[in-house]
Amino acid sequence: MNKKILFLTVLNILVLPTIAFAQGTGTSSGGFCPMIRNVQAVTYQVGGSIVIIGWVIAGILYLTAGGGSRMEVAKKALIAAVIGTLLIVLAAGASQLVISALNLTGNVPICS
Repeated sequence: MNKKILFLTVLNILVLPTIAFAQGTGTSSGGFCPMIRNVQAVTYQVGGSIVIIGWVIAGILYLTAGGGSRMEVAKKALIAAVIGTLLIVLAAGASQLVISALNLTGNVPICS
């Protein structure tokens, strides 16, 4: 019972300031399209960071592999890093292809 009370107390301490300070800034909200662009940018940044970490780990594994089974693990890590890089690049290209195919860059009220 004490753990539940402690949990609820900590939860209230963490959540109540967020609710109390949740006031408007006086600016416009932006809309749907800026939100999509922001999500897209964050996704690329997180994905790119993960790919870079994958490349570094694969490189370290490859450099420290003495041979045999550790070399196979390093090769698999390198292949996974290459596939991850290709997925990020293809995702960026696919999103730009969809935007240009739907002509969302012109005078269209959606995401102009």
